[in-house]
Amino acid sequence: MPPILETYQLSRYYGQFRALAETNLALQGGEIVVLAGPNGAGKSTLLLCLSGLLRPTSGRVSVEGFDLYTQEVQAKGRLAFVPDVPRFYTELTAWEHLLFIAQAYRAGAGFEARAEKLLKAFDLWQARDLYPHNYSRGMRLKLGLLMALIRPLRVLLLDEPASALDPEGVELLKSSLLDLRAGGAAILLSSHNPQIAQELGARRWTMSQGQLEAA
Repeated sequence: MPPILETYQLSRYYGQFRALAETNLALQGGEIVVLAGPNGAGKSTLLLCLSGLLRPTSGRVSVEGFDLYTQEVQAKGRLAFVPDVPRFYTELTAWEHLLFIAQAYRAGAGFEARAEKLLKAFDLWQARDLYPHNYSRGMRLKLGLLMALIRPLRVLLLDEPASALDPEGVELLKSSLLDLRAGGAAILLSSHNPQIAQELGARRWTMSQGQLEAA
């Protein structure tokens, strides 16, 4: 089977500074890969380029055969990215964020039941009508995750998803990722936790000075 997510000679420079060396990678459906490396290694730069939020200096990204930069609608309809600091609309409540995302990705059928299940699972149900700026950092990270989980996806990118979660939230995150993998999604996440790859049964890639080494 062809990879769900694939890059060819993907790179990012800031002037003469190389944030991401020319990178070729491939993720299959039903696969989780944990991206490790020190701060400043290039992990977030790689994830931003893969998500389409940061234009690479060179190379291309393919999502189920769709080019991320020339076929953006088709590619991004299959891909979700949760940054380490999610951004929200100031005028929407948590519930309205989920509804907006579901409708934007044509996933409105059965929305209320799905949203209630997710919000209760991640202990946000009682706070569903609050604005995200009233949330703690951990709650905001949970809401960012739910905005990805409320819609269909084939590729999920996560930048330090467990950084602000309590132990129960980490277990919920791992359970959700395993469910997505069982459904055939490809998942790439960065983490400083050396145990998470083993706990998820994931492959482990490392980055150093913008260079990716796939194990």
